[in-house]
Amino acid sequence: MLQKAEIQQVIEPYLQEHGLFLVNIGISAGNDIEIYVDRMSGEVSIDDCAAINDIFENAFDREKEDYSLMVSSAGLDMPFMVARQFEKFMGSQVQITLKKGGWVKGTLTGYSEQGIELTIARLVKEEGMKKKVERKIATLYPLAEVKSCKPVVEFK
Repeated sequence: MLQKAEIQQVIEPYLQEHGLFLVNIGISAGNDIEIYVDRMSGEVSIDDCAAINDIFENAFDREKEDYSLMVSSAGLDMPFMVARQFEKFMGSQVQITLKKGGWVKGTLTGYSEQGIELTIARLVKEEGMKKKVERKIATLYPLAEVKSCKPVVEFK
């Protein structure tokens, strides 16, 4: 069975040369291999996926290792898996699903080992004001409390 480290070693030169980064390599018990990549600016093209597929197939003989292979971009419906995805979506709308249940939407304004920071516009009553005013409030959600985080997709 193929190992993640050897797969990453084979495709990493192409990723670096073309401004891509590895999001995840999944290998099932049946040797079904899924490779997900992303790019900091712009999108992953079908040509990128085809090139990675070709590099993989040239490096690993199907006669020796029976496998199926799928190479794809990290979809907008997939939760973030690596720090570079948080960097890519900094300043964008994201949705955090909490382990205790529920979710929160806001603008991604920070990411670290401590947690994910979202800025959320809220209406608050301020002293001396008759009406509530909108204030942007930054809140840190510790990673231990976060189940997943993914971009918000809005169709207008």
